[in-house]
Amino acid sequence: MTDQVSLNSREGRGILLATILPSAMAIIFGTAITIALPAIQEYFQTDFAGIQWIVTAYTLTLGVLILISGALGDMFGRKRVFVTGIAIFMIGSLISGFVQAIIPLIVLQVIIGIGAAMTIPGSMAIINTCINDKQRGRAIGLWTGFITGGAVVAPFLGGSLVEAFNWQAVFFSNVIIGLLALLVATRFIPKDEGLRSRTLDWLGIILIGVGLFGVSFGLIQGSTLSLVLGLGLLPLFAIRETRASHPLVPPDMFKSSLVTGANLATLFLYTALNGLIFYLILNFQQVHNFSPLQTGLAFMPAPLIITILAGPFGSLADKIGPRIPMMVGPALVSVAFFLLAFTGPDSNYFTRFLPGLVLHGIGMAVTVAPLTKSALAVPAKYSGAASGVNNAIARIAAPLAIAVFGLLVKDSLADGFRIIMAIGAGLALISVATSYFTIKNTQAT
Repeated sequence: MTDQVSLNSREGRGILLATILPSAMAIIFGTAITIALPAIQEYFQTDFAGIQWIVTAYTLTLGVLILISGALGDMFGRKRVFVTGIAIFMIGSLISGFVQAIIPLIVLQVIIGIGAAMTIPGSMAIINTCINDKQRGRAIGLWTGFITGGAVVAPFLGGSLVEAFNWQAVFFSNVIIGLLALLVATRFIPKDEGLRSRTLDWLGIILIGVGLFGVSFGLIQGSTLSLVLGLGLLPLFAIRETRASHPLVPPDMFKSSLVTGANLATLFLYTALNGLIFYLILNFQQVHNFSPLQTGLAFMPAPLIITILAGPFGSLADKIGPRIPMMVGPALVSVAFFLLAFTGPDSNYFTRFLPGLVLHGIGMAVTVAPLTKSALAVPAKYSGAASGVNNAIARIAAPLAIAVFGLLVKDSLADGFRIIMAIGAGLALISVATSYFTIKNTQAT
């Protein structure tokens, strides 16, 4: 077992920095590339489905592989998998900046997604292994704060890079951050050997990967065959997990109604959230003619509020329990979507968009800590798997939201945006109901 170090030591600070840099890089890239989509669409003269797949390829790959990357770290060594992931992310980003066709660019997003999937869950495993128990909570808190801060600056950074240079700059910035991350990780993360020889459930990986790909491809391209295939494989994956010797998702986790309900609430809420991020950014640029930089600044209030308030509201949830925050938070998000549904091409940003964004930020700040804590309320032996499942659900919600809501904007982005916001309000309310009945049943038992 790796010797644990103090967070106050040079080694401890180096380990924390090594885990923050690649995770922040992956989070920033996910938002920054969305800011760059209109510029990419114009450069390649592609259709709407083309730019949808740039985001979908990355987020879907990340969402699927994040389930198994923790197991790979246990088998082959966390440092080896972590550093390899950083290198893959950098190489995919570097090549992306030079491609001259949309299809290779989409394929490269799969490669970048593989690299991200090998680093994000590995960050928590490294902190958990290397930082001593008395300071581990502080380390995780610092990691979370910096990652959220990265999400705050991502719209501004993405808009600045596109406006000052071009869309390729978003990819080249990954190479710069990645090189620094690689140097710090190589220097400070201690070498470790594989801790177990558990065999991966390859059939389960194939079923969930092909199933999710089939659903997204069918929705975006209008392929009934692909959609039916994907929907058919997902229940087969669930059945497989109940019979596999070493399942990706241990079924015992879901004996807890709190865990099941929290993950369902995550799916509803994050589907609405990702629909907001993707289509609001496009709406700002293509309907309201905002520049990339203006779009980044316009979107910033919500993540900034989440960064500032998530910690205090998390502390409040620890004192009063998860029930009230998990109901009040999504209810505020629902009202925010409702307000945004009444915006139009002539709407003033400060009077029509800003109130909804502010309320959305407050609602998510109230929700995120107790929702995540409830999703991880499992026996210690399942904590890694529970984290992987909740992370995967939150991330898979992005390509599903883009695909499903994309059907509503084929003819008019302005009209489709209002419908998407109305549906988002409904999904947030479903999250409220799910949280209410989940916690009520948990308390009853």
